Amino acid sequence: MDYIKAFLIGGLICAAVQILMDKTKLLPGRIMVLLVVTGAVLGWIGIYEPFAEWAGAGATIPLLGFGNTLWKGVSEAVGKDGILGLFKGGFTAGSAGISGALIFGYIASLIFKPKMKG
Repeated sequence: MDYIKAFLIGGLICAAVQILMDKTKLLPGRIMVLLVVTGAVLGWIGIYEPFAEWAGAGATIPLLGFGNTLWKGVSEAVGKDGILGLFKGGFTAGSAGISGALIFGYIASLIFKPKMKG
């Protein structure tokens, strides 16, 4: 049942993004920023954690989860380091995921030999 719930919630998030792409003039980069900011704001309000526990990977994998991770890192770092935490908390919290994406993306590029579109 967890897989079905994750699939449905992740699919609803993706469907909402697709509707934004089709029905507005927002560029994909701006929609991605909107998702990250929405995840951070929902984390700040306190809504995201209960939602993520209920929805599982369907809520934590998309960009909403990344925004919430950044918010948690900043919140923790501000409590520990003061105002300096505003600048370093997000980097500390998101560094493992970003590093993993870069490393695995590079490994995939070595295996599959990508080519530029011509």
